[in-house]
Amino acid sequence: MPANNRLDLGRQGEQLAVTYLEAQGMKVIERNWRCRHGEIDVIAEEGPSLIVVEVKTRSGTSHGTALEGVSRAKLARLNMLAAKWLATQQRTFDSVRVDVIALERFAGDFALRHVRGAI
Repeated sequence: MPANNRLDLGRQGEQLAVTYLEAQGMKVIERNWRCRHGEIDVIAEEGPSLIVVEVKTRSGTSHGTALEGVSRAKLARLNMLAAKWLATQQRTFDSVRVDVIALERFAGDFALRHVRGAI
């Protein structure tokens, strides 16, 4: 898939993930937060908890599922990035959780899977 199509697919998947999270009652605080150590796709809050969300979107499963595309190393990096983001904030949270939203597109429709507490 050409790079432009992958970017469009990723943006579409991220928007679907944000819409889903908000429908679940979460408040999205920030999207695509970056620092020199990496990026967090979505930062949200659910009550007193901070939720760091990795969104992985695939156009099929020929290279594995979207969920399989999120490694343990990536999850550990997200945990570290959450600490970096928190260090820039004035407020605190009772807990921090790393979630994964995996989206796969088949014939124009998306299947969404939300894994809470992926670490």
